[in-house]
Amino acid sequence: MAKAAILEQVGGLTIGEVELAEPGPHEVLIDTKACGLCHSDLHFIDGAYPHPLPAIPGHEAAGVVRAVGSEVKTVKPGDHVVSCLSAFCGHCEFCVTGRMALCMGADTRRDQTAAPRIMRADGSAPVAQMLNLSAFCEQMLIHEHACVAIDKDMPLDRAAVIGCAVTTGAGAIFNACSVVPGEAVAVVGCGGVGLAAINAAKITGAGKVIAIDPIPEKRALAETLGATHTVDAMADDAVEQVIKISGGGVHHAIEAVGRQASADLAVKILRRGGTATILGMMPLDCKVGLGAMDLLSGKKLQGAIMGMNHFPVDLPRLVDFYMRGLLDLDTIIAERIPLEKINEGFEKMKQGTSARSVVVFD
Repeated sequence: MAKAAILEQVGGLTIGEVELAEPGPHEVLIDTKACGLCHSDLHFIDGAYPHPLPAIPGHEAAGVVRAVGSEVKTVKPGDHVVSCLSAFCGHCEFCVTGRMALCMGADTRRDQTAAPRIMRADGSAPVAQMLNLSAFCEQMLIHEHACVAIDKDMPLDRAAVIGCAVTTGAGAIFNACSVVPGEAVAVVGCGGVGLAAINAAKITGAGKVIAIDPIPEKRALAETLGATHTVDAMADDAVEQVIKISGGGVHHAIEAVGRQASADLAVKILRRGGTATILGMMPLDCKVGLGAMDLLSGKKLQGAIMGMNHFPVDLPRLVDFYMRGLLDLDTIIAERIPLEKINEGFEKMKQGTSARSVVVFD
């Protein structure tokens, strides 16, 4: 039996027990040690994004491998691992052309067995697995291509936030944008993803790193993580401030909120030839665009799911960055809470004044 935070219906999580199946040939059973609370989880909890229920959310996790299936080659019992929701099949067009984060080969990522992978503790009904992981649970049963082994000296509570926030934010800087030293970068939204992007922009040697957020506490965190300038997103002259600071607009604008206004702002602050990268999960009816003059100015707009990561390579490198003192994960983590306080953690997220809450399992 494993204790889990279960989404029974839209609005909140309940704590209950579930039974996980034995690992299939390509599956890994993991004792979850820590899992970050991500705004993406909140979208499902609040019903903004649909999902079959009941389900166990959670996708930003780290743990220790307990058992592996007969065909697993990449990890072994006792390994410390970070999970990643962008599991990959390894065979499709996206995988073989180096765009693993775009892989949609769900059928090849899971072992196709008749039995559900997660059941209620009494065996009465299946519980849906969310984003291939379901990490708000004492154990995870996932495909081997959804986790990667890391240095055992890495603290697992810090390692957990690499699985989504840091992979997405830092990945956007390193992979999707390929920021060149000296370029100007603006980040709209200073939650976990935005702060990771700011930290990564500092690591790359960006010339100006401008943090844009309406909350003073978040702007202060951004400065700690490497922002050279901060701007209040609600200021009437926010666009003008960024253009002045950057000398004509930024080379890269990263949207890390998931709101129409922040995406539009990211486009407005670009210089000629600049690129706006949208990371946030926006409402499903939102549209972001470039105007005629934007196009004539060579501006570009792109999405970058999960930072366009190559996670089996990227995650160990991010761990190494932390171990060498380059990546600041300690500032990103605001609190560590038990599973029983997970709803309180999401309420704190809605207030917007702090960074990441991390559930720590005994």
